[in-house]
Amino acid sequence: MSTQTIAICVLLISFVIMIFLRFPIAYAVALSSLLCLLVQGLPLTTICQQMVKGISSFSLMAVPFFITMGCLMGSGGISEKLIALANACVGWMTGGMAMVNIVASYFFGGISGSASADTASLGSILIPMMVDQGYDDDFSTAVTITSSCEGLLVPPSHNMVIYAMSAGGVSVGSLFLAGYVPGALLAVSLMVGSFIISKKRKYPKGEKFSIKNLGKQFVVSIWALAAVVIVVVGVVGGWFTATESAAIAVIYSLIVSVFIYKGLDWKGVWHVLEQCVDTLSIVLILISTSSIFGYCLTTLHVPVLAAKAIIGLTDNPIILALLLDLILLVLGCIMDMAPIILIATPILLPIATSIGIDPIQFGIMMVLNCGIGLLTPPVGAVLFIGSAVGKVKMERVVKATLPFYLCMIVVLLLLTFIPEISLFLPRMIGGYTG
Repeated sequence: MSTQTIAICVLLISFVIMIFLRFPIAYAVALSSLLCLLVQGLPLTTICQQMVKGISSFSLMAVPFFITMGCLMGSGGISEKLIALANACVGWMTGGMAMVNIVASYFFGGISGSASADTASLGSILIPMMVDQGYDDDFSTAVTITSSCEGLLVPPSHNMVIYAMSAGGVSVGSLFLAGYVPGALLAVSLMVGSFIISKKRKYPKGEKFSIKNLGKQFVVSIWALAAVVIVVVGVVGGWFTATESAAIAVIYSLIVSVFIYKGLDWKGVWHVLEQCVDTLSIVLILISTSSIFGYCLTTLHVPVLAAKAIIGLTDNPIILALLLDLILLVLGCIMDMAPIILIATPILLPIATSIGIDPIQFGIMMVLNCGIGLLTPPVGAVLFIGSAVGKVKMERVVKATLPFYLCMIVVLLLLTFIPEISLFLPRMIGGYTG
């Protein structure tokens, strides 16, 4: 057995073993890479070099600002405003509060960009509210966690920035535009599922639709929604880079949260910044250690070997596309989102492009696949958060989520086989020619 083969086995097997032993993902990535380098006889200074190289990226500078923006807006009294706006839009329907939950997640996701933040913030308000109105607690929690994945698709999503960095040369602005229609499609599919269940269980309707109330709530919420406009219009219009627009959005979010909605005082701002540092440290550690892992994969030619192995199974592009989705779904069950994007993109993107999947389209597919992974045991972070916020046993939440898994899989298949769902807006507005 050659040294290359031994090094590949050590890298991948040690990584899988540590994942199943529930090592923190950053440690699993770093230690498996360390063992791989030792087997190859490479200098350990390579670790420091690759870690620094991994976080020395201009596009990565936008991530801290997007995280800070999401934390400020999420803690600044935005949730209540967006829930009221969603209620004015869809609260009149059968299962009205479930519909409000889903639409509010679409609005809030465009601000936080985080499924975990969405579940924690909106869930703490909406789950008790739904239960008080007669909804089952497991159904309320299931709606909350599945709708939170809309926030991963709706810009500004820092995970899209991480994908753009990993894919190399992919436009962040085009990725942002590409997420709107898939996010809306996911919302509609979840609303259809909720409507069917609500009809069957006779869940209540809300108040009658009022155009006057809708206009009033829109005016109140416009300050929050404008943050998304600043980012997306600024990047797509070429006025700002993603980093510049994110920095401007942070200042705007601070003004709105402190002076307009008055949901934060200056003491609260410092507390929010502490949360941002905690979140950012986790993200940067993952990116830096994943850079070492990616270096090992590249030097050992694992992406090429993996591509040959997968393509060797079949030359049918439909089956290959389904295999890509299956691989990402399985990875989502055992890994968190950022590491999957960082590790799997260099391996799977060349396969995707070889069968005609556009890099932008594949980015949206990957984000949704990873989002579904956040809802699946054993590592589903959003599943755990939803269970804790709703005070419902995880087994009951998983069972209640099964119909919504089906809704999400249907959307995933549509995104996989109908490119225009993802590429329509980037081509029409962003001038994307891919």
